[in-house]
Amino acid sequence: MTMLAALLSGCANKAIKTISADEFAEVMTQKDARLIDVRTPEEYAEGHLAGAENIDVKATDFAERIKDIRDTVAVYCRGGKRSLTAAVQFAANGCTVYNLDGGIMAWQKAGKPTTAVETDNFTTKGSELVKIHALMHSSIRIEYNGRNIYIDPCSNLRGRTVNYSAMPKADIIMVTHEHFDHYDTAAIRQLTADGTQLIMNPRCVKMYGAGTAMTNGDRQQLADGITLEAVPAYNITEEHLQFHPKGRDNGYILTLDGLRIYIAGDTEDSPEMADIKDIDIAFLPCNQPYTMTPEQLVRAAKMVNPKVLFPYHYGETDVTTISAQLPSIDVRIRHYE
Repeated sequence: MTMLAALLSGCANKAIKTISADEFAEVMTQKDARLIDVRTPEEYAEGHLAGAENIDVKATDFAERIKDIRDTVAVYCRGGKRSLTAAVQFAANGCTVYNLDGGIMAWQKAGKPTTAVETDNFTTKGSELVKIHALMHSSIRIEYNGRNIYIDPCSNLRGRTVNYSAMPKADIIMVTHEHFDHYDTAAIRQLTADGTQLIMNPRCVKMYGAGTAMTNGDRQQLADGITLEAVPAYNITEEHLQFHPKGRDNGYILTLDGLRIYIAGDTEDSPEMADIKDIDIAFLPCNQPYTMTPEQLVRAAKMVNPKVLFPYHYGETDVTTISAQLPSIDVRIRHYE
């Protein structure tokens, strides 16, 4: 008898119920049920059940991460085998456990929905891996050297939601300005832990009552290999100046071990962009009247000249024509509506 079989034959399995996709969907509606995906982060990024928390059962710190969980938990993996292993450990903690029979494969076969976070991988000058996760709109998560960096985390916008309670706590949070789709106090609180560095423009720091204020032109060393510079972000079209007045809001240049990432914030193609140099990755917004038209974005991209460009904050604007106008730039369209 294997160790897993022995455990299942004991008292622990009394708290484990392996159920069908339809039954699992019912459990997910229970307010006290905690939904946990026990696959690898890479599998999770490719597609998962909405609202699921990712805790890899094969990770060395799995037991440590679940030791304080006493809730009703609903667990799943790819085919049901790893989740059963995890279920035994949850049951040993005193949890009531619902295990998805057949895993996410059975869930999808039953025609039930999953959600995916698009992830792009980059390498720093020192060969460190940087993962950039497209959350939505202007909300970005960056993983680097064991740290999690969030930019403008927003929980809910036009029917799309991001469950930050299911994500790792933030080492760094950067907020560009106080508009609701950039400054979400609930998301900030969910992501904040002891030691989280919260960087915002002065207006947001005053509103939130905490954080470090940066103004245009400020530069900070946040950690070894991590520097941050605040740059201008504002409207230049006469009838739009009230949306983002000059000097109030920030764009940011985040440098990770030499990899330079420009997060423009809400801005138009201001003349200061011509001074932004050596950018590897740029995020440029595209939705008038608040930010840029596609034509403005193309002009901005030509000034900044990044190696990789992500149009973001684009709402219902058609950004599919941008790539053809920038043949020397790697333009990547992700779900930043």
